Amino acid sequence: MSPDRAENGRRADRAFFGRRRGRKLHAGRQRLIAARLPSLRVDLGAAPIDAKTLIGAARPLFLEIGFGGGEFLAHRAAASPEAGFIGAEPFVEGIGKLLALIEDKELANIRIFDDDALILLRATADAALDGVDLVFPDPWPKTRHHKRRFVNPTTLAELARTMKSGAEWRFATDVEDYADWTLAHVLREPRFDWSPAAPGRWRHPWPDYTPTRYERKTRAARAPFYFTFTRAGGDR
Repeated sequence: MSPDRAENGRRADRAFFGRRRGRKLHAGRQRLIAARLPSLRVDLGAAPIDAKTLIGAARPLFLEIGFGGGEFLAHRAAASPEAGFIGAEPFVEGIGKLLALIEDKELANIRIFDDDALILLRATADAALDGVDLVFPDPWPKTRHHKRRFVNPTTLAELARTMKSGAEWRFATDVEDYADWTLAHVLREPRFDWSPAAPGRWRHPWPDYTPTRYERKTRAARAPFYFTFTRAGGDR
């Protein structure tokens, strides 16, 4: 499957990720992917996706875009067993790591979409999501690659459509240019509000946050930004 194509012919405008594979998976992770991923993979044939079609019951539903190794997603799912969680991640090694965490923590409330998150958003029902996390996405630092940054008017429109009024979209990055880029785009989208509780609050992680391995390695060199944007009410 090409990086910008998913089931039923749905396409993203472009892929927001690079490669799907790095080092060869060890045998245990290969077995996990073969045995567990088919039953946990989001089925686009059931679209429009919401908590009932995905998990079989009406419950809060949260999405993490690009879950990396799955640490934060597994932490949230374990802390909120009454909620449902979708993790979107095309990178095979990350999927294997999350599946290992799901096995270890015996989590039953996570589903996985192993392709471009924009494809998933386009298949999601209106106002289906109670919250979205985008934590340390690839910043695509070269100017010619900025078009591959996940934050853009198209994705913001889909986030606004699929999120409930009052739902939070949380974004973290350790790249100042991407922080500026994100604020500039969000402030032009009237369906999102940004109202930090205090000056500099965006330099502190959220109360339920658990650092990823990437963040622990880079935090000493660069102080991250943690933004919280709220889906505005009404038809704005």
